[in-house]
Amino acid sequence: MAVQKPSIPKGTRDFGPEKMVRRNYIFSIIRSVFEQFGYMPLETPTMENLSVLTGKYGDEGDQLIFKMLNSGDYLKKTSVADYEAGSKTLLPKIAEKGLRYDLTVPFARYVVMNRNDITFPFKRYQIQPVWRADRPQKGRYREFFQCDADVVGTDSLICEAEIIQMINKVFAGLNITDYSIKMNNRKILSGIVETIGAPGKETDFCVAIDKLDKIGFDKVLEELAERGFSEDAVEQAKPILKMAGSNEELLAESKELLALSADGSKGVEELEEIFTYLKKFGVEDHHVDFDLTLARGLSYYTGAIFEVKVNNVSIGSVSGGGRYDNLTGVFGLPDVPGVGFSFGVDRIYDVMEELDLFPKDNLVTTQLMIVNFDEESETHGLGLLAQFREAGIKSEIFPSSAKLKKQMNYANKKSIPYVLMVGSEEIANGAYTLKNMESGAQDKLSVAEIIERLK
Repeated sequence: MAVQKPSIPKGTRDFGPEKMVRRNYIFSIIRSVFEQFGYMPLETPTMENLSVLTGKYGDEGDQLIFKMLNSGDYLKKTSVADYEAGSKTLLPKIAEKGLRYDLTVPFARYVVMNRNDITFPFKRYQIQPVWRADRPQKGRYREFFQCDADVVGTDSLICEAEIIQMINKVFAGLNITDYSIKMNNRKILSGIVETIGAPGKETDFCVAIDKLDKIGFDKVLEELAERGFSEDAVEQAKPILKMAGSNEELLAESKELLALSADGSKGVEELEEIFTYLKKFGVEDHHVDFDLTLARGLSYYTGAIFEVKVNNVSIGSVSGGGRYDNLTGVFGLPDVPGVGFSFGVDRIYDVMEELDLFPKDNLVTTQLMIVNFDEESETHGLGLLAQFREAGIKSEIFPSSAKLKKQMNYANKKSIPYVLMVGSEEIANGAYTLKNMESGAQDKLSVAEIIERLK
């Protein structure tokens, strides 16, 4: 019988050493910026109870949650009637847990469960994988990492201004320079719906205009009509969806347009305040574009919303977030406002690869390899290895006395920049041959001199 070749599920990936070094480079920059702004690390379990996850992401989101079958005989609580009634009746009886869909809902659950031990405002960051039963395609995976930072327990808009700074700092650290932070406010969207004479239809409006980039202006108008917006309402929406200009012009125009909507006016006011804070922070080039058509689909946002796109690359948004007034309310703890955002590390990785932004020396995991000639060379080399590692130099010895060509090939394939020859003559003199693998240059140096050069 032929042995079946192993494979991995669609939409998931292995990350070899080269990729992991690059991913860790991205993680370390994000982590250091989060900590610079006073955010503390948190981790939550891979799986959550389905009661925690469902109903938080809208109907579409609920479909994309990976459900886990109960362990043991998962069919024992079911009956023929359950099968006939369909999946909605059957599911709760065979699956009680699911893989987390994002990091925000588990965070809200954590806050509620630990409310008496947490100091508010509570700033946390979380870097963990999430799972979505989505159709895999370029830039969209079923398992991917999110890097979230949220602050809860305050409604101060200083937090929004800081998030914009954090995005700028991370991108500066990664050498990504051409990007745009699109920002809007859910109150503005609800003001628009009110102004065009379709109050209460904000969700339908958001779902339709969220597709502007994908399906275009005319198709969005068609979808609004399909979703029950009157001809008059669609007509009034046209100029709003086409508004253009600088941030100042758009804010002034929106203020006028939404003057009769309390919600809309408040949304414009909040955005103005965020821009004022950015000025106070001394942030000149903040990359923010006010975009009236930005409507992040998730239903829990209530204030500012933002989405980050890197320009001139084939990948969609790489980061996004927003303010929510009552995320913990669904778990019985009302009135805990917060704001948060998330970096899509997989997409940032693809962007950096496309733009060739990874530092070349970043791939070096081993700085120095000691060549292993024979037993004497190995014994002496192990003593040297301990000294190099003690000095913080990433180093290794070839584990057997193989042919020199084989050892050199190994060093080349691993992009090890230096190799050290430890022959009997070198051992006798205490001066070892250090070879630069790129230039081919060789120097006779003492242990102290080698440490000095490699550090």
